[in-house]
Amino acid sequence: METQEAPEDRDCASDPDGSEARPRSSAVRGVLRDAALLAVVCAVVLFLVNMFVATPFGIPSGSMEGTLRVGDRVVVDKAVYRFGSPQRGDVVVFDGRGSFVDDGAAVGGDANGNDFVKRVIGVAGDTVICCDSRGRLSVDGVPLDESGYLYPGDAPSQVPFSIKVPAGRLFVLGDHRSDSSDSRDHLGDPGGGFVPVDKVIGRVDWVVFPVGHWRAVDRPAAFTALASELRKGAGHGQQG
Repeated sequence: METQEAPEDRDCASDPDGSEARPRSSAVRGVLRDAALLAVVCAVVLFLVNMFVATPFGIPSGSMEGTLRVGDRVVVDKAVYRFGSPQRGDVVVFDGRGSFVDDGAAVGGDANGNDFVKRVIGVAGDTVICCDSRGRLSVDGVPLDESGYLYPGDAPSQVPFSIKVPAGRLFVLGDHRSDSSDSRDHLGDPGGGFVPVDKVIGRVDWVVFPVGHWRAVDRPAAFTALASELRKGAGHGQQG
């Protein structure tokens, strides 16, 4: 009676020349290569976004309370002013060298050394005065209702001023006026406290951290009303 040899169990048999191990090794290398390529692409995309589109910014001081709190992380839109200029009411981040700090200074800004965050109050050609008989700030004679963003208990300014914003410049103030070093503090400096438009890094659009404070940073309605009054020519040359 002939006996038959059991068929070879190829699933368990060893591969003496390593022909099965090589494809597995090549597949692993392929996965690792793809993962490394994806990581590089992601890093490049993040770099480009950070350079040209949007960048995070930390708020280390109380100068913009209660709009922005100490510890907030915000997203700054760096592309928004490529085809336009900052408007009254925008919260902007700007390089303060030459306006708020000396050109060669290494420190002194609200964050990141020389970078500051403030609200635009006056743009080129505006006459900004504080304060009128009712303690209000005015732009071209039109009173500005700051109750929607001014820190509770703060006056528009304890320091009286009357300025005209030069071409290509901005007049900026912090929302927490009693705790803000802003354009008012540099009125007597060579730059007059005015921020060059080309020094603006971008507009603050979102608070993204902490989660409980996550929200959009919109332009207050008071500035829409102000622009409407200025367009109509109401109040020009008046103090209200």
